[in-house]
Amino acid sequence: MLEFINSDSELSLEKYAQLDEDQRLSEIQKFMAPRYTEAYAKGVHDLDADKILKGLVDMELAIGLLRYHTKARALGRLYWEYFGDPQNKQLMQLRLQGVGTISELFPASAEQEQYVAVLEPLLAEFVETTGLFSEDYVHQAANYLFEERTVSTSFSISRRAAELHEAFERHLKQNSFLKKFQESATRLAGSPKDRFILLRDWIEAFLESADHGEIAMDYVDELAVLLMSGPVDHKHIVDGTVDLDVQGMIGNHATIQKNNYQLNYNAFVTRLERFDRVIVPAYRDYIDVKKEVVDVARKAMRLDEFKPRVLTSFVRNKLIDKVYLPLIGDNLAKQIGVVGEDKRTDLMGLLLLVSPPGYGKTTLMEYIANRLGVIFMKINGPAIGHAVTSLDPEAAPNAGAREEVQKLNLALEMGDNVMIYLDDIQHCNPEFLQKFISLCDAQRKIEGVYKGQTRTYDLRGRKVCVVMAGNPYTESGEKFQIPDMLANRADIYNLGEIIGDTADVFEMSYIENCLTSNPVLSKLASRSQKDVYEIIKIAQTDSREGIEFEANYSMEEVNEMVGTMKKLLRVRDVVLDVNREYIRSAAQDDDYRTEPIFKLQGSYRNMNRIAEKVLAIMNDEELETLILSNYENDSQTLTSDAEANMLKLRVMCGWATEQDDQRWADICKAFLQNVKMRGVGADDQAGQIILQLQGFSDGLDGIRQTIDQGVTGLAEQAASSTVVQAGDSKSDQTNDALLTLAEELRNYTTGAITVDPSDGVQRVAVMHKVPKSILSVLENQFHLMNDWMKPILENQQGNAEGMERLRQTVEKCMSSYDGLLNELNSDREDINADDDGE
Repeated sequence: MLEFINSDSELSLEKYAQLDEDQRLSEIQKFMAPRYTEAYAKGVHDLDADKILKGLVDMELAIGLLRYHTKARALGRLYWEYFGDPQNKQLMQLRLQGVGTISELFPASAEQEQYVAVLEPLLAEFVETTGLFSEDYVHQAANYLFEERTVSTSFSISRRAAELHEAFERHLKQNSFLKKFQESATRLAGSPKDRFILLRDWIEAFLESADHGEIAMDYVDELAVLLMSGPVDHKHIVDGTVDLDVQGMIGNHATIQKNNYQLNYNAFVTRLERFDRVIVPAYRDYIDVKKEVVDVARKAMRLDEFKPRVLTSFVRNKLIDKVYLPLIGDNLAKQIGVVGEDKRTDLMGLLLLVSPPGYGKTTLMEYIANRLGVIFMKINGPAIGHAVTSLDPEAAPNAGAREEVQKLNLALEMGDNVMIYLDDIQHCNPEFLQKFISLCDAQRKIEGVYKGQTRTYDLRGRKVCVVMAGNPYTESGEKFQIPDMLANRADIYNLGEIIGDTADVFEMSYIENCLTSNPVLSKLASRSQKDVYEIIKIAQTDSREGIEFEANYSMEEVNEMVGTMKKLLRVRDVVLDVNREYIRSAAQDDDYRTEPIFKLQGSYRNMNRIAEKVLAIMNDEELETLILSNYENDSQTLTSDAEANMLKLRVMCGWATEQDDQRWADICKAFLQNVKMRGVGADDQAGQIILQLQGFSDGLDGIRQTIDQGVTGLAEQAASSTVVQAGDSKSDQTNDALLTLAEELRNYTTGAITVDPSDGVQRVAVMHKVPKSILSVLENQFHLMNDWMKPILENQQGNAEGMERLRQTVEKCMSSYDGLLNELNSDREDINADDDGE
């Protein structure tokens, strides 16, 4: 600002000194406004600047050439009088005197910079050669020489330096050392440099022995030059003070004591010039170099890839607001802490998200990372693979895996404001996942390797969270293995299933997420979220009572949106059924399956694909065709499982024909047979015999169930035809009697059913005796169980005889069953004939 005042044609030092405080503040604020990078605070820096600048202007108007630092004046005078080429100095003196004459007539002449540019290199070389002065004073010394030589042939002397010179001589005289001093200085008359150094030593010793204050030490060089030049010429002494006590300072600074600032004009201007000429350019160079280095490092580390980006199709639905965000928020609070009184010191934990593909695990966590303002370091599990078991990039088997492990170590090296997200961990080795156990407990430590150096990362108290995501149903769950100790430290949530009592919002999320994919409802989604729920309400209830829209829609638009929404609700129900069946089927072990595995999926992604093509004008048949065609396309990737999966879908949705039902039954039967044959080789005779016997047992079990059903049906028919109810008031007791009769027949009891004479209901019972052949059947079954095990336990030579005996036993058993059925059928015909006669 001081330099600006000196160089401004409209505002000079004299004019500025005459301004009042408000006017001065206005000028300072105008100067401060465009310099936003210097971070000035209005109300602090401008007020303090006014006080300091006012003092500087007042002093500069009063002190003349003393505005140049005493060391700068000493440097200029010493060089001009004792160093340099005398002939060149003589020519320069003449030229400078001429410039001074020109300035008297043309004050605005700009010759100073030209001559200063000539003098400054000479002084810089002198300083560098002798080492007597700091280079900070070279620029001031050059300007001082120009102004001094253009107006005078002598040099100005400060009043303070003259007083110290007089005090020094007086001290020498009082101690009878004046002659010794002069003799020691005279001996070095031939070496100006050494003489100056000696005289400076004399002055420093004098000032240190006497109480002249710290400021007096600044005049050592000027005093030494005065002593070299002989007696002081009092005509050239310049009065004026360069010190000022500035009071009422507002800002905080190390140089401000109790709101007071000791301002020394020379020291302040010297620091200011050095700051402007050295510090500022160096800082700007540093910023440029830093930017270049950061850009190179950013490009090398690909930091832009780790910046979380929220998908434009992301929908913050009710499920996210009411369920996911509270659950995930609680976990992240446990990992990175919270602000306030509830802050925890035991930061630990892991967030584990599981679901079938297409439920937005990655999208949700990237959105949360974006809102938290942290780095989203996504580690791709399939790229790492099962071969990687350590965090050493060099141990990775391929470049892709090595890159992912390097990213993981980079996240650990960052150590703060980062979310480590391991995606699709079902493709990772459990030994690799074990490395995160200590990171997820209270220790928050993990061993890593960064740029070839092994390190232990201690992340306690750091803003670092660990999130893992995977599909536990992939490959029948065979590859999804989580170490027990890691799972014990995790909060586990399945985004593909209903969490708690949130069925409504879970089912609603399918509709909310697919709106942007549908050409009709996308307009609704972009206008008002409240209107979305109003349209859903109309589609579910077929009533428009109490419905209020925030936006304006025509009747045709509302009808079209409602019609489309009804179709989407039907699609949603089918997709939900597919999702439940997918999860149910995938959760079963292959050894316990009774039908082929169901691999069709019902995720948000499937819902969106179908929603793209749903129109209000579709009928039920067209909608069914759309859904089936979509899943038929998906089933093409299932190869040999495609038929079974599509048949299951038709059966599940009620779209199967009789041929489909029969084919599905055949597939399930063949599947069960294949399950039984699993693990039995062609040369395993004992295993094949066991399978055959198991088949016999299953057949007999089927016969038993058929007989049981026949007996139950016969009992129910007999009970309904023989029990006569006397009054309507006792109907409940009659039903109990019928059930009792059925149970007795089922247990093969014989004899008459007694009637309680005390019972008010009169019953007429027809006695029927179950034939003894039933006992024969049961006896033969026990013989069969005894005989079919003996051939297995006997040696191979007895196999033929044992099998023949087994065959005979089975034939005998079947004959007994035939006799039983014939007698039961005969009795049934007799009963029916009696009923007809009555």
